[in-house]
Amino acid sequence: MAVNFKKSYRFAVFSSLMITVALTLFVSVFFYMTNAIDWVFIVLFALVCFALSFLLIQVRVERFIYNRVKQIYDDVTLLDVTSLRRGQITTDMSSLTKEVERFAASKKLEIESLKIREEYRKEFMGNVAHELKTPLFTAQGYILTLLDGAMKDKSVRKKYLKRAGASIERLVYLVNDLDMIAKLEVGDLNIRYEYFDMVELVKDTFELLEMEAAKKNITLTTDMEYDYPIMVNADRERIQQLLTNLIVNSVKYGKQDGTTEISIENLIQNKVIVRVTDNGEGIASEHIPRLFERFYRVDKSGSRREGGSGLGLSIVKHIIEAHDEKIYVESDFGVGSEFSFTLEKAEELPEAPLPKTSLVE
Repeated sequence: MAVNFKKSYRFAVFSSLMITVALTLFVSVFFYMTNAIDWVFIVLFALVCFALSFLLIQVRVERFIYNRVKQIYDDVTLLDVTSLRRGQITTDMSSLTKEVERFAASKKLEIESLKIREEYRKEFMGNVAHELKTPLFTAQGYILTLLDGAMKDKSVRKKYLKRAGASIERLVYLVNDLDMIAKLEVGDLNIRYEYFDMVELVKDTFELLEMEAAKKNITLTTDMEYDYPIMVNADRERIQQLLTNLIVNSVKYGKQDGTTEISIENLIQNKVIVRVTDNGEGIASEHIPRLFERFYRVDKSGSRREGGSGLGLSIVKHIIEAHDEKIYVESDFGVGSEFSFTLEKAEELPEAPLPKTSLVE
């Protein structure tokens, strides 16, 4: 009963009792001084005084609380103003307390999110500056050396110009990747859907990268021989770029004489899932949540020695998201990694796959 009894009522009752006691004592003393004490009158006076005091105090307190609550609600925009009707005045402050706590919690989360974004922005800007200045300063160094006199030596001139050219190519590659990510993020890069054979795309991509894989004697293969087409609906050029980035990444961090395997499987009725699996270095679990961040490198020194813009996986993620599809990562450190992504299927896959062989002889 005490819990349900409104605090404003308790305040009005106690205040009314104090006023009633004070006035009753005053009236009693007055009658006592005049030798005309009428106890019935004094009791009636006390009851009337208590009732009037209670009504006046309660109305004023309710009006005061209502105005304060309405102002707070309006300030924090937690409730619709139209819900605060004069006929239903709320004097229980527990609901207000819950709303304010919820508002404070949401603002705390928002502030923490802004702090994380600010840290990410600082890290990103630092990475961009580092990635841009490395090829710029390298090319500048070779060119300045040539201008200082090394140009007269024909062999040195040719070697330095080649190195400067390689640095500029890396710079162009980096700028192109940044431009693509910017377009993907703002939706300016149009996705041109078409039906194409995913098996043929995998074969074409293997042919493009077989020389790169041969440098580390890495075998590019599939989980079985696909003698039938697997038609999907997507942007063929972008999916090939995505697949190329994943295979290049797999080869780059793969071990000598390793394997990169691709499989294409049914996922649900209208989806296929493409898996790119390797037996390379693997990725520690603490790095996986940040793999698709721009310029994030698991092994910073090793990654820079291997080359690349540091944007490959970020581009992969944006291409998949532009198709409204999903990408997944599973990895065991020291064992290998598997990147898989979904695509819209154009027709059903055959139920009985043929025996396992490789697309690449």
